[in-house]
Amino acid sequence: MAVRINKKSWWVDFRFNHIRYRKRSPENSRTGALAYEAVLRQKLARGESIDAEAQAKALEQTFAQFAWKWFDEYVLANNKFSEQRTKKYVLSSSLVPFFGKMPIERIATNDVEKYKMQALKEGVTRKTVNNRLTIFRKCMSTAYEWIELKGAMPKVKWLKCPPPKTDYLSFVECALLLSKADGIIREMILTALRTGMRLGELSGLQWSSIDWQNKLITVRHSRCNYRKELSSPKSNRERHIPMDAEVYETLLKRKKGTGYVFLDTDGTPFDNQRLACRLAVVCKKAGLRHIGWHILRHTFASQLAMRGVPLSAVQMLMGHSTITTTMRYAHVAPSTLRTAINMLNPKIVLSTDFGQPVVNRWLEAQKREASQKIMVPENLVIH
Repeated sequence: MAVRINKKSWWVDFRFNHIRYRKRSPENSRTGALAYEAVLRQKLARGESIDAEAQAKALEQTFAQFAWKWFDEYVLANNKFSEQRTKKYVLSSSLVPFFGKMPIERIATNDVEKYKMQALKEGVTRKTVNNRLTIFRKCMSTAYEWIELKGAMPKVKWLKCPPPKTDYLSFVECALLLSKADGIIREMILTALRTGMRLGELSGLQWSSIDWQNKLITVRHSRCNYRKELSSPKSNRERHIPMDAEVYETLLKRKKGTGYVFLDTDGTPFDNQRLACRLAVVCKKAGLRHIGWHILRHTFASQLAMRGVPLSAVQMLMGHSTITTTMRYAHVAPSTLRTAINMLNPKIVLSTDFGQPVVNRWLEAQKREASQKIMVPENLVIH
């Protein structure tokens, strides 16, 4: 007989036909475990499955029972703390109240449609409904994998959403914002505008992540605002961002070997609330609308697109996992599309480098467009 106690629970642990079986005893005592092992051995000797009961119980689970099991065993192990908080909130406030009492195997596509309709009637935005459905779909796909449910998983049809509006600062507004900032906050605003780093990546930037020889910043950390500790960047991907001359010279003056690059006056790392307040003060001094730090990231990408930088390069610098996210900045680069359309005008084509391949003519036109961009007024440039 092979029974043992582990963390106050009795388990059976034995081999049958060279296969190991390890199960918790339904009766938490040594005697109960011995009796349970004998029953299991008899079933195996008769060729019966000893997992049939467990499978039957698993199929009887409600969505609420499985959802919290999924949260404990999958979400906590695979997601960042911020994602854990979001999924826990969505489960407790929305998904479990609606689907909770339904048997997991009986949830159908029609139930999903009813959930969408109810959420919309409650005034939930379409984007938020889609975000919640993303969590629901992942939970259900895990259920079909773990429990081995039969049939097809209920289909999730995403709601159509209007394209997101992207706010960003003009070149003049950027110079004005920098002119009213000073100290560490000015350095952070400058770095955000010239690198497009997320707020967590900016507040978590380490001196060891700066390559002074190649003038590169390696984004390998992001500071969690809730746990007050460093974690990996979004999507767990490192990326390398070249520093322009002004960022390089600004940071070089305070060069250190280790530690946080940006610290508050009390020597502690910034949290999101303090940074939001500091930026609000600078905006008020500059007479600009109230903006958040993420607008500086949008500004970085938008200005690159306006300068004619290929969106594939913008994607790499921004750290987007797909080009679809980067495409939101395509509309701010109308000169690129205008140049392409102008290639159809015979007058323009004949008057510019006759005989060249169309690709070369398009590139030359792009260069002329970039050289004619309105530059920032000299009196607003901060040296």
